Amino acid sequence: MMTPMDENKVMGPEEEGDDELYEHYSFTASKGQEPLRVDKFLMNFVENATRNKIQKAAKNGSIQVNDVVVKQNYKVKAGDVVRALFEYPKPENLLTPQNIPLDIVYEDDTLLVVNKPAGMVVHPGHGNYDGTLINGLIYHFDNLPNNSSERPGLVHRIDKDTSGLLVIAKTEHAMAHLSKQFFNKTTEREYVAIVWGNVVDDEGTIEGNIGRHPKNRLQNTVFFGDEADNGKPAVTHYKVIERLGYVTLVSCKLETGRTHQIRVHMKHIGHTLFNDERYGGDAILKGTSFTKYKQFVDNCLKVLPRQALHAKTLGFVHPISGEYKRFETEIPEDMTACIEKWRNYATHVQE
Repeated sequence: MMTPMDENKVMGPEEEGDDELYEHYSFTASKGQEPLRVDKFLMNFVENATRNKIQKAAKNGSIQVNDVVVKQNYKVKAGDVVRALFEYPKPENLLTPQNIPLDIVYEDDTLLVVNKPAGMVVHPGHGNYDGTLINGLIYHFDNLPNNSSERPGLVHRIDKDTSGLLVIAKTEHAMAHLSKQFFNKTTEREYVAIVWGNVVDDEGTIEGNIGRHPKNRLQNTVFFGDEADNGKPAVTHYKVIERLGYVTLVSCKLETGRTHQIRVHMKHIGHTLFNDERYGGDAILKGTSFTKYKQFVDNCLKVLPRQALHAKTLGFVHPISGEYKRFETEIPEDMTACIEKWRNYATHVQE
C-alpha cells in the first residue's frame, strides 16, 4: 500500500529560471511499502505521467528521495519522501500581438536593437502571458523568424527585472548569423551592476560552471570540483567602476550567457547584487546595525525595487554589411538614483 503525502499534493507550476514551467509533486511511502522502483512509484500517483516524462525528469536531476537526487531505478522504501519536478505543458496560443511601445535604439531591414525596461518580460511564460517584449514585437513587425524555441525574433534574452539592450532578428539569415555569434562568444556584452560589499580587486575573472541549485530550483549556482559536470561552463570578467562604501558599482563583461550568470557569479565571490530578491540581495548584507542605516537602505530598496543590473553595451557583426556595430545606453533612472544615494552616504561617512 502506498499513501501519498497530502493526497497527490501538487506543489504547483512555478517559474524556473524565467522560461520553464514545472509541476512539483511530493509523496511519502507508507509503512507497508515494499521496495519499488521510483519511476513505477511515480507512475502510480502522478496523473497523466508517462515513462518518457519520468525518464526526462530523472535525467535532469529532478527526482529526489529524502532530499537526495536519485536515478529512475532507485527503489522506494517505507517512509521515503519522494519529490519530483515535471515539465509543465506550456499554454497554447500565448503569442497575441499587443500595441506595446518599444524603445528602439537602432533598426534596419535585417535587425533591430531595443532597450528593454526593467519589469518587462522578454517572452510569455507562467504568470506572464501578455505584455511581454515578444507580444510587442509581433504587433509592430510581421513575419519575424522563429528561433529554436519558436520565439519570434529572439536571439538572446535578459531577465524580467534586468534592463538594457537586446538585438532582434528580422530575417532568417540574421537569426542564424547572430545566433552563431552568441554561440561562438564573439559578441560584446557589458552590464553594470551594484553589488553588496567592497570589491577589493579592481578587476578580475570569475570562472565556474553554472547549473540548477539542487535544493532551490528557482536559483542557479556554481558547481566545481567533482560536481562541475552538474553545470555548464561560464566566464564573467568584472571591473570596479566606483566604490560606494558598503556597495560597489561594477562593470561585468560576459564570455558566456548562462541564465542568471552575473547574479550567480557575483554571489559566488561574496558580492550579491543589490536588491536581488531571488539570491538574497534584498537583505542588508553589509553595513552597520544602526537604525538610521537600516532606514537608509530601505529607502534605496524603494528607489530601486529590482536587482541592480543593466545591460549597458551590446556589440556584434552586422549579418549583411559585416560591419561591427556597437550600442550603448544610459544607466536607467532608478539605478542612477540609487547610486547617487550611496555616493552621498559614502561621502558623509568619510567626513
